[in-house]
Amino acid sequence: MQQIFKVMNLTEKVKQKPNSTGSSAERTSEEMFIVLYNDDVNTFNFVIESLIEVCKHKPEQAEQCAIITHFKGKCDVKKGTYYYLKPMKDGLISKGLSAVIE
Repeated sequence: MQQIFKVMNLTEKVKQKPNSTGSSAERTSEEMFIVLYNDDVNTFNFVIESLIEVCKHKPEQAEQCAIITHFKGKCDVKKGTYYYLKPMKDGLISKGLSAVIE
């Protein structure tokens, strides 16, 4: 009987323990962004074409993101959960663009 109580008590402590970094389940279910960073290598047209192909942007949206990225240094180009954004971020990186999920 004491072992059952100890296990139940330990379970309660684990449930009560604050999670300061956030669990992976929390990080993957919350809304995040792909942030595209400016570089001096890729052309506007290449960035626009990449956003259309990888992120399924409309041409106007891709052009606006490219302009914002150029003048402000970065731009949130897509919003969603981590698992939704990860393949797109990887696709942008594989094309030589600088992108992260935040």
